[in-house]
Amino acid sequence: MGVKANISATEFPKQGALLGKRVLVCFHHDTSRITEGVVLRDDAEAPSRTIIHLDDGRVVLDTECQFQPL
Repeated sequence: MGVKANISATEFPKQGALLGKRVLVCFHHDTSRITEGVVLRDDAEAPSRTIIHLDDGRVVLDTECQFQPL
């Protein structure tokens, strides 16, 4: 658990251009096994998180995968 200055019940970080966009995702740079997903969060300011909801139901952070917009 934690506290971030710009995240509260009424505030959230400004979102970037990938929010809501479909992306191609792979893991460990293995481009032979690509899956797709939708960006749920794309922080354009601190804490700078990107969260992706994969088509298979998993949710991953940008630090756990490699991705690019479709």
